[in-house]
Amino acid sequence: MMRGGANVSGVLLLVFLCVLQGSEAVWLSLPASGTKCVSEEIQNNVVVLADYVVISDDHVHPIPTISAKVTSPYGNTLHNQQNVTHGQFAFTTTEGGNYLACFWVDGHKTGNAEISVNIDWKTGIAAKDWNQLLERRNLREADMRIVNEKTNARVAWFSIMSLGVCILVSVAQIWHLKRYFQKKKLI
Repeated sequence: MMRGGANVSGVLLLVFLCVLQGSEAVWLSLPASGTKCVSEEIQNNVVVLADYVVISDDHVHPIPTISAKVTSPYGNTLHNQQNVTHGQFAFTTTEGGNYLACFWVDGHKTGNAEISVNIDWKTGIAAKDWNQLLERRNLREADMRIVNEKTNARVAWFSIMSLGVCILVSVAQIWHLKRYFQKKKLI
């Protein structure tokens, strides 16, 4: 009985993590003829990123190609690709509403076997490329470190030069005062 409870909690945790990430992977089975669509209600000004790939279990024949079309709620075409086995689209929404991604098999495929398509659809914060962001941040930190090291070196040289000028002025003052007192015959 405990084992079943552990599975349920594991599944709930997995579902929670998927919902938390704002990303969903969808598997579509495309018939030899016809179209299948996936839609999502998205707010205005949200980043959307999706990857799709044809999965084929048939290792004898080449991977069949598909077409993909993504439209906005007002019917504007945001992405349109034909004769591909994989692809990617990215956009920032300009209007809130139901965004539609449709897929269909290109040309005539032999047999009536369905084709599987994996779609990884990310919206909002999940669509950000965190690796690139981290790389940019690391580059920025490296640039700041270089600037700090140069500034520290300049301050060190300025301090050494200031100390040298102070020593020279002190020596000049002592020499001048000594000559002055010798002329006045106080020394």
